[in-house]
Amino acid sequence: MSDARLESLQQRIGYRFAQPGLLARALTHRSFGADHNERLEFLGDAILSAAISGLLFERFSGSDEGDLTRVRAHLVREDSLHRVALELGLPEVLRLSEGEARGGGAQRPSILADALEALIGAIYIEGGFDQAQALVRRLFGDLITTTEVDSWTKDAKTELQEWLQARRLPVPGYRILATRGQAHAQTFEVECTAAALGLSQRGEGRSRRQAEQEAARRMLDLLKASDTPGGPLRN
Repeated sequence: MSDARLESLQQRIGYRFAQPGLLARALTHRSFGADHNERLEFLGDAILSAAISGLLFERFSGSDEGDLTRVRAHLVREDSLHRVALELGLPEVLRLSEGEARGGGAQRPSILADALEALIGAIYIEGGFDQAQALVRRLFGDLITTTEVDSWTKDAKTELQEWLQARRLPVPGYRILATRGQAHAQTFEVECTAAALGLSQRGEGRSRRQAEQEAARRMLDLLKASDTPGGPLRN
């Protein structure tokens, strides 16, 4: 990991680490060595949730707890964090074992989402909550400003099932494709299938339910993009 790449990352996040070792740890996958980022990821997950909650509280002053909880769940889901991590260029600075790198680990959603949370945790340790919250605001502020609560009222599996039923199509199917990692830190890969349309999408998550939600969300994105007037998926 070159100093130039780390310097570029710090410019993108708007924070410069006084302790370079802390930044290096945040970017280190457990496959690379013992000084990895899992504890920082645990902390960052909580800090991210608190920071997002504060931003949503400001943005949606008329929304109740249930609505805010649903919006937060979508913002901090693995797929959302994966996209942000890609925008930050985290694949270029991750420290992985050779085997994990050859297997595409630098692009794996779960690894990138964990690294982003670890980065937030590292900033919290060194700079405090205000600095961590400032990063979360930079990363998610525009999305929160432009989103509407009504667009997040249902979880992906429910929305997908209703989308298909409204078109008189069978409900989707889900199956586990793979389970990776040790028992305390497993990653599930699930396939969601819309058999009547001949379509399938995959999702990953730290639980079967989370993986199913990710797969359903990706299927929904695909279906909605294709559901245009006169298109092949529209009844």
